Amino acid sequence: MAKQALIVWGGWEGHDPEAVAAIFEDTLRSEGFGVEVSHTLDSLRDLKSLQRLSLIVPVWTMGRIEADQVGPLCAAVESGVGIAGCHGGMCDAFREATDYQWMTGGQWVAHPGNDGVEYTVRITDRDHFVTRGMPDFTVRSEQYYLHTDPSNRVLAVTRFPIADGPHVSNGAFDMPVIWTRFHGAGRVFYSSLGHNAAIVAMPEVREIMRRGFLWASRAVEA
Repeated sequence: MAKQALIVWGGWEGHDPEAVAAIFEDTLRSEGFGVEVSHTLDSLRDLKSLQRLSLIVPVWTMGRIEADQVGPLCAAVESGVGIAGCHGGMCDAFREATDYQWMTGGQWVAHPGNDGVEYTVRITDRDHFVTRGMPDFTVRSEQYYLHTDPSNRVLAVTRFPIADGPHVSNGAFDMPVIWTRFHGAGRVFYSSLGHNAAIVAMPEVREIMRRGFLWASRAVEA
C-alpha cells in the first residue's frame, strides 16, 4: 500500500504557498505517495485521520492555528507520523503556538538583508541520508536567522554575518539551515531554503526536500 501524505497550504501569499505545494505534490507522487492537498487547517482536526498518514507537509507561513487543530497535529507526529517542510511554510507558522515550535525545532526571527542575499549552504553532516553525497552550494535568497532547538541534528549551516544588522556585533557564527529531529515517535525534517517556488525548484533544494520527505515518512530507515 502506498504511503499517504497530507499537504496543507495557506497563510501569507508572499511565499507562493500554492505553487510550492504543487512542487511538493509532484515530488511525493513521483515517489509513489498517495497525496491529499488541503487549503484549510480544519484538515488537521481529526487525529485518527492524521494517524493513518505517513507524512504531513505544512506550507503555511504565519497565520493562526486553533487549539483543536494544533493539538491533533502535534499528537499525530508524537505518535509516529512524519512532518517535513521548509522556510516560513514550516518554521514561521503559527507564531503564538509554542507547542508547534517545540515540535518543529526552530522559529524564524530575522533575515538580515532581506531577499537577494547570496550565501553558501555548507553540508556539515555527510553521513545522513538527506545530505549523503551532496556538495556545498550557493543560493541567492533570504538567509534565515532562526532560534533553534539544541537537540536538533544539524545537517547543513550557513555563515553569518553577510548582511549588516545588530547581530554583526556578535562576530561570525554558523546558523543551521537543514536539520532533523524526533518528536516522540515522529520524525521531523526542516530546511530553511524555499522563499518562493523558484528557490524550491532549484535542483539542490528540491533534492533535499525529496530526501527529507522520504526520511520523515520512514520510507527509508537511514
